[in-house]
Amino acid sequence: MAEANPFQDPQRFERRVPPCAVVIFGANGDLTKRKLLPSLYHLAIERRLPQGFAMVGTSRTAMSDEAFRAKMEASVREFLENSEFDAAVWQEFAKGLFYVSGDVSDDALYSNLKARLDAVALERQTGGNVLFYLSTQPSQYATAAAGLGRAGLANGNGGWRRLVIEKPFGHDQSSARDLEVALHEHFTEEQLYRIDHYLGKETVQNILAFRFGNPIFEPLWNRQYIDHVQITAAESIGVEGRGAYYQEAGALRDMIQNHLLQVLSTVAMEPSAVFEPTAVRDERAKLLRSIRPLKPEDIAAHAVAGQYGPAALGGKEVPGFRGEAGVNAAAMTDTYAAVTFLVDNWRWAGVPFYVRSGKRMPKRVTDIAIRFRPVPHSLFATDTARPNLLILRIQPEEGISLRFSSKQPGPGMKLRPVSMDFNYGSSFGMRTPTAYETLLVDAMTGDATLYTRQDMVEASWRAVEPILNHWNNTTYNFPNYDAGTWGPKAADEMLERRGHVWRVP
Repeated sequence: MAEANPFQDPQRFERRVPPCAVVIFGANGDLTKRKLLPSLYHLAIERRLPQGFAMVGTSRTAMSDEAFRAKMEASVREFLENSEFDAAVWQEFAKGLFYVSGDVSDDALYSNLKARLDAVALERQTGGNVLFYLSTQPSQYATAAAGLGRAGLANGNGGWRRLVIEKPFGHDQSSARDLEVALHEHFTEEQLYRIDHYLGKETVQNILAFRFGNPIFEPLWNRQYIDHVQITAAESIGVEGRGAYYQEAGALRDMIQNHLLQVLSTVAMEPSAVFEPTAVRDERAKLLRSIRPLKPEDIAAHAVAGQYGPAALGGKEVPGFRGEAGVNAAAMTDTYAAVTFLVDNWRWAGVPFYVRSGKRMPKRVTDIAIRFRPVPHSLFATDTARPNLLILRIQPEEGISLRFSSKQPGPGMKLRPVSMDFNYGSSFGMRTPTAYETLLVDAMTGDATLYTRQDMVEASWRAVEPILNHWNNTTYNFPNYDAGTWGPKAADEMLERRGHVWRVP
């Protein structure tokens, strides 16, 4: 019988991070400065990191350890959320920060990194445990994995080695498989952690607790009681200087293929037999495989592409997507995408899942709206009640709202919709950890529950690839919605054909 790992907890109650080092490739980039370092520092503030924790940053920029520490301190001070900067904590934390410069394609980087990790293991007593985090261009993932493999860094002497990669995992199904082959030449599937930060958000995790921890709701979670589900991820900003990247990606590939299909799978999955990584991910993968691929002749009725045009917002003229820096003036990129997904299984047969994501929308909001079927027969002649609605709010404020009908005070029996609201901040009176804090702890403790597996990646691409292929061969009359609106009229018509309307968040 295998010995229990004291740093893992199958129920995810209290995670103790073992002694280890985290190596961040692309340590001079935005993700490191805005998310990764502030998250690690938050963990240090809350004493969730081991005493000998170390972080080694690497990028092409030449820098000393001291210069790197100073740069990271400035970033943490700027981007730290919901906490005060504690100079004493930083001083201790910074002792474990180190830096190695080099090019990802140069073998010298990996030999230098190996020597530094050996020295850090002795100085910080990390036990040879290393988490490699690729915060680089996706085109460099295979190169970095090969470099680590050739230098003997993929396998430690008595310690574990894990590799975290950020999305996108390929740009289609074929390239996703090519990436898998390249990574598996040096790392096993158990060593790979494909991060999707949406799965680290408290509300997304709370979907599992809400469904499977409350007998009130689980019996209703099926086609008999649920009419349809809407998943919205709206951003009020444009491409914010990322026009060249976004022109190649688009909303469907950038948001729906990964983040929102992972959310959908969490909402709709079957309960796992036990709450442990393989079992939970098996159920999410099974759900993604159950999504019906669209036939070419059905795509126009089930998927809508949009692109924002210029508009005056708040008294200021904002450009359309084609007017953004780095964007082709004739770009056919989707800055808005809406898809009707159907799940072919017994629980969800016939229930549409409407998923949309867009740039330059009226507000920044991500939520899941579950609309229950209306009552079969109204008892009240003046019934103004609406169907029950359950809203799971992911951002900007995490929480849950339940809308139901109640009698309005006064004579007669006039019904009015009311809401019961749960908010994480006010209910628990404590800071909600960021998604990256949660996911970094999970990777360091070896818990892959909230990470994406290769079969899930391929199933997601199978669901969206027919749409992408169709859109790539279609000429649209872009722009087809103004900046600051909720998207093109065709998206409203997509729901109207089934007797539904988009909810305004």
